[in-house]
Amino acid sequence: MRCLIVEDEPLACERLTGYLRRMPQLQLAGVFNDAKSGLSFLRQNPVELLFLDVHLGGMSGLELLETALVKCPVILTTAHPEHALKAYDLKVVDYLLKPFTFERFMQAVERVSQSDAHVFIKSGARLERVGLSEILYVEGQDDYRCIHTPHQQILTLETFGELEQRLPICRVHRSYAVAIGKVDSVERGHVHIGEKVIPISASYRASFLSRIARSGKRR
Repeated sequence: MRCLIVEDEPLACERLTGYLRRMPQLQLAGVFNDAKSGLSFLRQNPVELLFLDVHLGGMSGLELLETALVKCPVILTTAHPEHALKAYDLKVVDYLLKPFTFERFMQAVERVSQSDAHVFIKSGARLERVGLSEILYVEGQDDYRCIHTPHQQILTLETFGELEQRLPICRVHRSYAVAIGKVDSVERGHVHIGEKVIPISASYRASFLSRIARSGKRR
């Protein structure tokens, strides 16, 4: 998931970038310290998630949202709780009060995965729209990766590494990556998602179980 940070406090910016780098499904597309620069970037470089400070020099984060030019999900970051009601009127996904922990940051990102956020996947000559919250797992099929949702299967030449940067998935096997939020259970070296049983290989087991533990899922 490509992310943009618009934040004018150096320490808060450093915290955010550090948190992003701890989540392999997030890719930092850019960092700006004012709303106008961030908006200029967004016009040419669409992203899937925006971390936006409320108090910025010149145009504020709320003023930026009121322009209706931001099309991606937004997580607001601020030290001022009094703007929360206004923020939710503007349909933000979450409202992080500084200083926030990594656990609180992860919770906000999970909310994005459960929202209407989406990406476009190149499949042959087409770009297919896929809701992030609909993804169940990704399966390797020779040169292709097959993205499974309850309603469709999409074949793409994107690699697992490329998909992990854009989708809320975690690698569990050389041929599989799963959506953490869709895991029903983990038992005897296998992941259960509905009726699908997916093997966990030794090389991915530790990182996968760590992600499961952080997300609050029971093993």
